[in-house]
Amino acid sequence: MKNLRIILASASPRRKQLLEQLGWHFEIVRPDADETIFPGEKPELLVERLSQMKGAAVAKVHPDALVIASDTVVVSPQGMIFGKPKDAVQAAGMLQMLSGCAHIVYSGLALFLNGKCLCDHVGTKVIFRKLSSADIQAYIDGGEWQGKAGAYAIQGRGSLLVDLIEGDYASVVGLPLALLGHLLEGFGITLGQMWEV
Repeated sequence: MKNLRIILASASPRRKQLLEQLGWHFEIVRPDADETIFPGEKPELLVERLSQMKGAAVAKVHPDALVIASDTVVVSPQGMIFGKPKDAVQAAGMLQMLSGCAHIVYSGLALFLNGKCLCDHVGTKVIFRKLSSADIQAYIDGGEWQGKAGAYAIQGRGSLLVDLIEGDYASVVGLPLALLGHLLEGFGITLGQMWEV
């Protein structure tokens, strides 16, 4: 697959870093997609829908490329869907609700190639340690919460907030790599072929 053009439909530096770990040569195209959550929408369907919307917007312009798109949300123990917080106050409220509890991180993944789309999602259980108000404020003051679903980054300082993770770590970061491998097989692309990219 040496001539395969790969596009990551995301402006997320975390997704870029994860894809770089695979050693692939790829381009980045920021998608133009409305990330509004519909009332009553289930989180697993939400991340699939948004992943498809992001990928479709890029694949329409670049139909010859393998387009990779993803979306991630955090679901609180109370069933609330947490996207990216609007400000520090909202971020602190999210962390307070996650403190000492288990929550689920859903990441959707959509691949587009030659007019075909394959899409799925992954749910990963994350258990937070009990956080004091001082812990939360210190994390907020560090600014890492900005642009992160659920107001934390598990690959950064946010790793200290976590007691346990059950599932796909890369999915919590923002790009489910194990699922990526499976979906590529749906296009008839083997891992060996991708390692040639």
